[in-house]
Amino acid sequence: MPDVIFNGPEGRLEGRYQHSKRPNAPIALMLHPHPQYGGTMNNKVVYTLFHAFVRQGFSVLRFNFRGVGRSQGVFDRGEGELSDAASALDWLQTYNENAEGCWIAGFSFGAWIGMQLLMRRPEISGFISVAPPANMHDFTFLAPCPSSGLILQGDKDEVVPEPSVKKLVDKLSSQRGIAIDYRVVAGAGHFFQDEMEELSGHVDDYLAKALAAENSKTATG
Repeated sequence: MPDVIFNGPEGRLEGRYQHSKRPNAPIALMLHPHPQYGGTMNNKVVYTLFHAFVRQGFSVLRFNFRGVGRSQGVFDRGEGELSDAASALDWLQTYNENAEGCWIAGFSFGAWIGMQLLMRRPEISGFISVAPPANMHDFTFLAPCPSSGLILQGDKDEVVPEPSVKKLVDKLSSQRGIAIDYRVVAGAGHFFQDEMEELSGHVDDYLAKALAAENSKTATG
């Protein structure tokens, strides 16, 4: 899996990239948890998400936000990190000009950044958010949420309480034209320490179904 370095708004950003063998494969960008609390692109949840997308035939990029690992710059309260994510998506699109689709996935802080990017980039056709921090950040910008997606949450999450995420899901689910698949992982804390396999299974299942639905739409359309 090649290491990549690409230009971000505040200097170089470091990533890992896996190119699909499939021609015109869809692309996916992975976003890591909070940089000030040890979040990096090698976080186990992000790593698990990355490999789930690879298994489904995507070309996938995960990267370190500014100030993390070999990425230049300093933490910027989410504003700069959103710009970093946009630059990462630009890089991914440059290498995959004919990609059949574009997805975003994030964990915790990365889920918050990912949902904001979703609002700014109409080409993003699907998302996966793991433990979106609905108790810490305002998600009212998702009005309306532009695409369907999967939200995964542990019921024993000590950082992001499950009821706060359920409230967000209910709000999004009341919007027309999109479907939110909400899956609660029993016994899982914020980092899914002992539930990584179950997390991976949910992502595999959701992606396989979403891609099959997309393919049948293309075939009949």
